[in-house]
Amino acid sequence: MRLRLLTAALIIMIAGPASAARVVVTINEHSQEMTVMVDGRQEYVWPVSTGVAGYGTPGGTYTPFRMEEYHFSEEWDDAPMPNSIFFTRLGHAIHGTEHIDKLGKRASHGCVRLDPANAAVLFALVQEVGLPNTTIVITAKADKKPNAAAVLAKRKRKTDKKPAILADQMSDTISVAEERADNRTNKTNKKRELWPYERVN
Repeated sequence: MRLRLLTAALIIMIAGPASAARVVVTINEHSQEMTVMVDGRQEYVWPVSTGVAGYGTPGGTYTPFRMEEYHFSEEWDDAPMPNSIFFTRLGHAIHGTEHIDKLGKRASHGCVRLDPANAAVLFALVQEVGLPNTTIVITAKADKKPNAAAVLAKRKRKTDKKPAILADQMSDTISVAEERADNRTNKTNKKRELWPYERVN
C-alpha cells in the first residue's frame, strides 16, 4: 500500500498539477504589439517598444528563466525596469517603462518595454502559472490581415483609374470609327472614278 502511495506521489511531482495554465507571449516587432494568450485564448493586446537600430530585440522562441519585481539596469545608468521577466542570458527582458509616450514604436536598447500597469499584470500572470509554463515569441512578421485604411486607399486608386481607362477606350473607338469612315469614303471615290468606264463597257 505504501509503495502505491509513493508511486502516485512521484507521478504527481513529475507531471505537475493538471490544471496548470500555459501562457504564450508574442511580441510582433512589425506592429509593435504584444499579444498574451492563456491556454489558447487571447487575453491581452498591448503596445510595446522593442530595440532601435543597432540594439535589436533578438527574434525567436524563449522560455523565461528569471523574474525581478524591482530591477535597475546596471548597463544603462540604473534605469528602472519594474516587473522584469528575463528571457535571454544577455539581459533581454520584458519590463515596465517610464517612456510610455514612445510605446508603439522602437525605442529600447533591446528589451521589450511595456506600460508599467500592463507589465505588472503580465508579471503576476507569469508568476501564477510559472516560468516553465510561459513561452515568449519574438517575431517581425507583418500582420496578414488587411488594414482597413489600405483597403480603402486601394479601392480609391482603382476608382481613380476608371475615368482614364474609359477615356482611352472611347478614344480607341473613335479612332476605329474614323478609320472605317475614311475607308468607305475612299471606296466611294474610286467607284466614282471608274463609273464612266463602266458605262462605256
